[in-house]
Amino acid sequence: MEWGDVRIFLAVVRGGSFGEAARTLGVSHPTVGRRIKALEDEAEQALFRRTRDGLVLTDAGDAVLTLAESMEDSALAMERRLAGNHERLEGILRISSAEWFAGYVLAPVLAELTRRHPAVVPEVIAGYRLLNLPRREADVAFRIVPFSEPDIVQRRLMRISYGLYGSAGTAAAMQDDPASVGLILMNTAQSHFPDVAWLLDRFPQSRRAFTSTSRAIQAQMCLRGLGIAVLPAPLGDATAGLQRIDTPDQPPGRDIWVGYHNDLRHMDRLRAMLDIADAMLSDTAFAAN
Repeated sequence: MEWGDVRIFLAVVRGGSFGEAARTLGVSHPTVGRRIKALEDEAEQALFRRTRDGLVLTDAGDAVLTLAESMEDSALAMERRLAGNHERLEGILRISSAEWFAGYVLAPVLAELTRRHPAVVPEVIAGYRLLNLPRREADVAFRIVPFSEPDIVQRRLMRISYGLYGSAGTAAAMQDDPASVGLILMNTAQSHFPDVAWLLDRFPQSRRAFTSTSRAIQAQMCLRGLGIAVLPAPLGDATAGLQRIDTPDQPPGRDIWVGYHNDLRHMDRLRAMLDIADAMLSDTAFAAN
């Protein structure tokens, strides 16, 4: 059983179709079909059956899945070890973070990294989805929640303050009638965030005007007068046309955690980036910027 075939098999399992597996792996649809057929010929039985909801595993496919995932774990461990022992300051460094953090906090760190080490290419994977570090979906991640995956080296990097923001027109309307101003919030999946609870508690009579997983989009809706939003201060302060609205108490801030797999602890380009981040983004250094 070849790893290349197993990798395609796992992509089909996770994607539910040959087409989705092909898109995920960047190969052609016929290639996926040929490799799956090769596996089925080797197993001498079908590994998938077609349903209205897509491809599902047969009993034989279930048996192969356990072996395939074990092979994947071994391949990924080898890949991480080889990457972690890479001593040259060159190559791609995959970084996962929220879009606002990458754009308004991490950008100076990455600019300094490439200035010092031009052969290192930072690749930012921006979004709210928590990527899987053991599977090398990213080399390092910056998050507002601690890591729970096994074998992750993590630490608290800094604390980010949050503020209440709106356009000048929105701020003026709040003076006359706070309940007339709409609320711009995180979406349902992030409704448990402490800033959401803070905003709803302070403005119980205000209507929900807009929700988004993206803080940058929230800032743009604020700018267009749609309502008020709690935003990370680096984003809100840097958005021209927004102003911070004073309140008796401030919205809760969030800690930023950085983590990477233990196998990558010797990766020089990762260590170089973390050294710069420590120097530029510690609570004291960031507050002075």
